[in-house]
Amino acid sequence: MQQLSTKNVYISVVVTQLRMTEDLIIAGCLANNPVAQRELYNRYSPKMLAVCYRFAHSREDAEDMLQEGFIKVFSQMHTFQAKGAFEGWIRRIIVHTCINVLKRNKKFNESLDIEYALEAQVKENIPSILQAKQVVECIRLLPTGYRTVLNLYAIEGYSHKEIGEMLDVGESTSRSQYTRAKAMLEQILVKKRIIEKPDLQPGAVALV
Repeated sequence: MQQLSTKNVYISVVVTQLRMTEDLIIAGCLANNPVAQRELYNRYSPKMLAVCYRFAHSREDAEDMLQEGFIKVFSQMHTFQAKGAFEGWIRRIIVHTCINVLKRNKKFNESLDIEYALEAQVKENIPSILQAKQVVECIRLLPTGYRTVLNLYAIEGYSHKEIGEMLDVGESTSRSQYTRAKAMLEQILVKKRIIEKPDLQPGAVALV
């Protein structure tokens, strides 16, 4: 106990003199040092709040997701094995937290019961502009199920198989939700004049 206390004091002194390195933040959090924990939160919470906001119904819900996510980050710090980016590790925990919060909502589960979708033809390469602020706001206008799958597939990079496992649905359900989400998002973007109305030609390739 005395050794742990001494380590915490040392980390606290260091952080008052220079910006903490990532390794020092991790070491401090593993030692339950409040200075290191605060530094980790301050450094990564703005980006992670943006992630939560894309999944949440409101900013208040996003902030609740963020708080729950960081509690898990601190409690699971011992599982980080430095085999990838630390920020990426945090992001995965935050994303899974958002999904778990949504899955507790009965209406969300009911919105994921469509197995197949009609083919939709989209000319604009929507994924290339998904990070734009005005497009993010449009994504939030989608039904929760559509919004969730689109975020997971087009922005977070999960496969439909992984999404199906995360949401407890079939892979085909994930694909259909993404197809419908992308088509509906296009309609919203056209209506708001963010993109031009697509001029579909005979033989255009349907979304997959």
